[in-house]
Amino acid sequence: MTENRHWLKFWLKSAPVPSASTQGLVMSEETPDSLEAARLEKLRKIEALGLDPWGRRFDDHQAIESVRQVALPEKVEGADEPPRPRVRIAGRIVLKRGQGKVAFLQVRDWTGTIQAMIGKNQVGEGGWAIASELDLGDLIGVDGGLGLTKTGELTVFAESLTFLGKSLLPPPEKWHGLTDIEKRSRQRYVDLAHNPESLQAFLGRSKVVSAFRKVLGEKGFVEVETPTMQAIAGGAAAKPFITHHNTLDLDLFLRIAPELYLKRLLVGGMERVFEIGRVYRNEGISPKHNPEFTMLEAYQAYGDYHAMMDLTEALIVGAIEALDGVYRRPWGEDMVDFTPPWPRRTYFDLFREYAGVEPTDSEAVRIKAESLGIATAGKDPDVIVSEVFEETVEDALHGPIFVIDYPAAICPLTKRKASDPAVAERFELFVRGIELANAYTELNDPLLQEKLFQGQLAGQKAEDSMAKMDDDFVRALKHAMPPAGGLGVGIDRLCMLLLNKASIRDVILFPLMRPEQ
Repeated sequence: MTENRHWLKFWLKSAPVPSASTQGLVMSEETPDSLEAARLEKLRKIEALGLDPWGRRFDDHQAIESVRQVALPEKVEGADEPPRPRVRIAGRIVLKRGQGKVAFLQVRDWTGTIQAMIGKNQVGEGGWAIASELDLGDLIGVDGGLGLTKTGELTVFAESLTFLGKSLLPPPEKWHGLTDIEKRSRQRYVDLAHNPESLQAFLGRSKVVSAFRKVLGEKGFVEVETPTMQAIAGGAAAKPFITHHNTLDLDLFLRIAPELYLKRLLVGGMERVFEIGRVYRNEGISPKHNPEFTMLEAYQAYGDYHAMMDLTEALIVGAIEALDGVYRRPWGEDMVDFTPPWPRRTYFDLFREYAGVEPTDSEAVRIKAESLGIATAGKDPDVIVSEVFEETVEDALHGPIFVIDYPAAICPLTKRKASDPAVAERFELFVRGIELANAYTELNDPLLQEKLFQGQLAGQKAEDSMAKMDDDFVRALKHAMPPAGGLGVGIDRLCMLLLNKASIRDVILFPLMRPEQ
């Protein structure tokens, strides 16, 4: 009974902000302010021990994952206990328990978690003084021997402790981590520190981006950087963010796409180029949209949209191999099979199949659109076809599937098929109704490009940010851009799907949010 009382006192001392399930055990006066005050008192005690509560350089510590792979010596019957392998770890305390002269910690770094056992006799008075002031969330270094407890749990048996950082705020509720979706996005530092699955998702995202660079490098592409502030918003149909350069007294736009600058590089003789970077579109926020997002754009001279389909497949297969090599991946309650090759279906065939009307029959398309609640008054027939396609086809595309050969009228930067000028050599890759990639055989005819630009600008207000002719881009094309394939891939959406996350916010470290009230 005495031991139980001691354990309860120990637990109360180290517990985080109480949850509804634990409030009956925690003193009612424990508030966030009182818990922070208690940690500040421990901070003073640590300083009184002559220690720096914010830590110093801690060299030669091992990743916990690698420590967990260390081979333990086998015990020989009748012989002395073999010496334990020496290890050194550093990380955050995520669980703490103990009684008497022994304490157990769960220590986590970005590779994994391991138990550390601290015995007063083993770490001495100085080490035990440190152990007595530890809280959940503190950062600690542990030197000791690696072995198994009597229950078989892999453990670092501490011989010395190094204090590496004091957490002045308690972590989220003990067992469930930070579960509030908005707080997870707003306080990403807490989310990463206390939700291992979130940390692994973002490490997975990094692997995806690294894999893209690896595949592109192996295929002879070079990485470049183009302006993120542009005098003309071009390369896509989207509303830009506007900023102002004071010295030049010039309005500028955060880029909505790097496309037109990358094509200038093709003109200049850089035959395979790519950029992975942020683009900005002053539009809505949803589980599939963030105003600031990451895009890969790649351009290959003397290629076409078929070459880009091959490249897209290679990029995503490379990303899957970098993650875990599993091609059948969960998406919510379903599975997506990314095993290549992926099917290729024409836009018009899919339209006929799912919309149930002929896409070239404007009257039938108009009637279908109105039956779906799509306004048609004053709209170009090709725009209505596009909106009906979005409404009837896209959600049915479980994929991965390449939708190819789009109506030329909605693809002003795309080369037309030689056999049918009404069709553009374009594809989009869809998975579970989500567009992941968009690619063209690029239009390199400067005269046609200029005419299409003029058609786009006709009727727009002069002050509209998109109502500006990019004369320099047309001039660049007049110097002869090679025939080429171009590709854009939404990195955030791809990571959503590969990592089985329901919202784009779960794969963007710091998504745009309203300021805290």
